[in-house]
Amino acid sequence: MNHRIPLMALLLGAALGVSSVQAETIEIKMRNRGEGGAMVYEPDFVRLAPGDRLKFLATNRTHNAASMPEILPPAAKPFMGRIDEEIEVTFDEPGLYGIKCLPHYAMGMVMLVQVGDAPLSALQLPDSVPAKARERLQDIVTRQTR
Repeated sequence: MNHRIPLMALLLGAALGVSSVQAETIEIKMRNRGEGGAMVYEPDFVRLAPGDRLKFLATNRTHNAASMPEILPPAAKPFMGRIDEEIEVTFDEPGLYGIKCLPHYAMGMVMLVQVGDAPLSALQLPDSVPAKARERLQDIVTRQTR
């Protein structure tokens, strides 16, 4: 009896199963200037599946990435990277996440992350969000819902 075929089928099934649950990592550049103007994340909008990760790259100096408590799913863990630090963050909880650069928040250096099927129409911007950041977040939503 040939045992190679069942063993190969088992190994192939295991390999396919591993690749289907592997999380994705997307790189985000923290930049002084980019396609979206001054003080930007590129890209400034990302759709993720739960368990996917973002890696924030210190492309230019004096930036960081921090979660915005105003735009964070209730069960999500907040995070805050140091200035000039490259960090990798896993997004497990479905919902909308606002990300800001602390030194440049008032200048509108923000991005939006959609995890799972959270509708962009659910985004509620509190009055505490600075005007430039509010404008950029609203622009992101408008671009994504066209």
